[in-house]
Amino acid sequence: MRIGVGRTRWVRRVLPAGLALAVLAATVACRPPRPPPGAPTSWPAASARHWQWQWQLHGELDPAVPANVFVLDPVRTTAAQTATLRARDTRLVCQVHVGSVHPDDPDASRYPAEVRGTTSTGTGRTWLDVRRWDVLRPVLADRFRLCRGKGFGAVLLADADGYARRSGFPLDFDHQLRFNRQVAALARTLDLSPGLLDALPQVAALAPDFDFAVDEECVRLARCEKLLPFVDAGKPVFHVEYTGDTADFCVTSVGYGFASIRKNRALDAWRLPCPAP
Repeated sequence: MRIGVGRTRWVRRVLPAGLALAVLAATVACRPPRPPPGAPTSWPAASARHWQWQWQLHGELDPAVPANVFVLDPVRTTAAQTATLRARDTRLVCQVHVGSVHPDDPDASRYPAEVRGTTSTGTGRTWLDVRRWDVLRPVLADRFRLCRGKGFGAVLLADADGYARRSGFPLDFDHQLRFNRQVAALARTLDLSPGLLDALPQVAALAPDFDFAVDEECVRLARCEKLLPFVDAGKPVFHVEYTGDTADFCVTSVGYGFASIRKNRALDAWRLPCPAP
């Protein structure tokens, strides 16, 4: 029997911690099915909350991490490394910055000055004018082809919220929404499953266009409820906290139906997962 959406949300909010952990223990035997190596990534709704995942963008890749989903940098990651992971039937997600460019990006010179805005002092990344789909599309398409060529089956869209930043352009919510949908559609044409990183104000509108979400620190920031459109659609939410004890935040995040881990902000190999339900 399927519980209605309203009751599902009520259960998530009031379920006592002890009962939540009992539910996790009772279902520990469940594990998500994995696709054959090289198959396009899909996310079966019945398995949405059972994934174990790893997010590593820096340091030497550790392929032995006990995870069945890896989010990696497609430039740093070699084809040999992806082949090793694919031999384990691991789902591979490449992270691509779709709304910004960094001077160290191999294709940085392909972005002309007219689409470059302000540069973030924290990351060194320059925001792009997402209204210029004619300019950005060819570059993004080649980035996605690089992902697919290395064996990735999905792509995580990063910096998909320039409208909410000091980008240097008069971007609004609708400009960003249109761009994010265009990028998701482009990924699908190249046999990549699109995922959304953060961008919480647009989750309700974009959940139908994306197959999964990755969120940073929704427990600490008290905003996990904004990700419910993905959960209610049976789509996985991969969640990370950078501070706090897993004994505390896992009860909340797993109660919402997320796959959660604790990571260093550097996103190196170290991880501490919540128990899989």
